Amino acid sequence: MNIPRDLILLVDEQGRPSGEEDKEKCHEGEGILHGAFLVMVFDRKGRLMLARRSALKKLWPHYWDGTLASHYRRGVDRETTVRERIFEEIGVRGGHPRRLYDFRYKVAYRDIGSENELCDVFVLEDVPEDSVVLQPDEISESRFISLDEVADEAQKAPEGLTPWFLIAFRMYSEGSGRAI
Repeated sequence: MNIPRDLILLVDEQGRPSGEEDKEKCHEGEGILHGAFLVMVFDRKGRLMLARRSALKKLWPHYWDGTLASHYRRGVDRETTVRERIFEEIGVRGGHPRRLYDFRYKVAYRDIGSENELCDVFVLEDVPEDSVVLQPDEISESRFISLDEVADEAQKAPEGLTPWFLIAFRMYSEGSGRAI
């Protein structure tokens, strides 16, 4: 029986597509470099939505993330993928996710697997808090907090936040990164 694989887009160091591979395989051992993205969603008060990753996640379950993270797929343009994942994970349609910058990182999660990604960072602003509907297989809970509160949490309890979000938030706060 052929079970469909969850294929994600492989990229080279410059972010150019270089193939596709099974998502699970991309996260085994040292990981295989692939394209990913993080979307930081802000409400109308300028607060960032942190989302706790579902217990079903193989890597970094129960960790807080800066709203949602996912992977690109071959043959689907990046803007469409980002918009679809926003709707699938938090139920929000519309708005204009704005790409800010990207960064390359590689980090292991215990002895279970690794992320090895070129990660684009997007922001989606002015989202009504009451429009958010969480997909429980992806996100177990969420909260909107000020950027000062995020910075405080990142300094005092970084072990509860995903490593890619810590990088993205630092770059966002400093205004650094490779602007797009």
